[in-house]
Amino acid sequence: MTRLSATALIVAAGRGTRAGGGVPKQYRDLGGQPVLARSVAAFEGLVEGVVVVIHPDDKNVAQAVVPGVKLVEGGATRVASVQAGLDAVSTDLVLIHDAARPCVSAAVIGRVLAALEHADGAAPALPVVDALWRGGAEVEGVVARDGLWRAQTPQGFRTEVIRAAHARGAADAADDVAVARAAGVAVTIVEGDEANLKITRPEDFARAAGGFGMDVRVGNGFDVHRFGDGDHVILCGVTVPHGRGLQGHSDADVGLHTITDAIYGALAEGDIGTHFPPSDPQWKGTNSAVFLAHAVEMARDQGFAIGNVDATLICERPKIGPHAQTMRARVAEIMGLEVGRVSVKATTSERLGFTGREEGIACQATVTLVRG
Repeated sequence: MTRLSATALIVAAGRGTRAGGGVPKQYRDLGGQPVLARSVAAFEGLVEGVVVVIHPDDKNVAQAVVPGVKLVEGGATRVASVQAGLDAVSTDLVLIHDAARPCVSAAVIGRVLAALEHADGAAPALPVVDALWRGGAEVEGVVARDGLWRAQTPQGFRTEVIRAAHARGAADAADDVAVARAAGVAVTIVEGDEANLKITRPEDFARAAGGFGMDVRVGNGFDVHRFGDGDHVILCGVTVPHGRGLQGHSDADVGLHTITDAIYGALAEGDIGTHFPPSDPQWKGTNSAVFLAHAVEMARDQGFAIGNVDATLICERPKIGPHAQTMRARVAEIMGLEVGRVSVKATTSERLGFTGREEGIACQATVTLVRG
């Protein structure tokens, strides 16, 4: 039997405001990757193509999140969005999937495809096992749960069958099974998966993240620079007036050097000297933001997102407190992070040791990397 060709039609045109986060949930981070990117990746190798239906305002962000994937602008309702997506499908079968279900497994997708070899429609579901009540503030009745199912996606169909069903009109349908049923199409139920949850509320992100084999790395950095001649120091990318300067081959920014080394450490990729040898004259006087940006890019190239940064400057003077917020903002800017993920603070060594004698400044930093 010739295998029927299939397209995954992923619906991502909603606003997803109930999930919080300030952006549509399909573009929020989930274990180092946007939700939509994970949903698209779930179908790789299982279908011939992917079409993503997006909100017209999201074109630029969608192109960045799923480069190379065909994008179609959706409509005012889910049904309208699916109809727009179906116009871009040319394969025998279509699997219509919610972008907010990034944990769908290859096994679930495979069961839907297998059922479509002999059926016009097929969708995954789980039997209702909890008791069901009807009521408002009080229980007014009990609903029998026999024969009730919790619907999931992808909901698969012969493309021409579901296209014709949509053409009949079903503006208020909850999903595509409802559209198909209204048109008299039989839909086969296949086994769903508890892990195939739909992200709806803020707490669902934590539940969904548990479905991926996450790789969490922690890196530590420590650096010291001695004082020399000068009238300022550069700390965490910020120029701070001071009676002496810090010595170093680059701009001697002990803060950025330490954060950079923490990232390299988490990646097991050596330290600044490994990538920017002080013996190489091209790095003399270099802005240390160059080093940090390189480490950040290396982490992202390896699939890691930066969870947070915590840096502590150790010195008697200059006083860091008045500049700490500016430093946080500058580090966040260089690393492409929200300021809320960056901590810059300071302490003294109670006049003990080389920092206590004001011979130099030390810094230690910790960085967390997460790869889903």
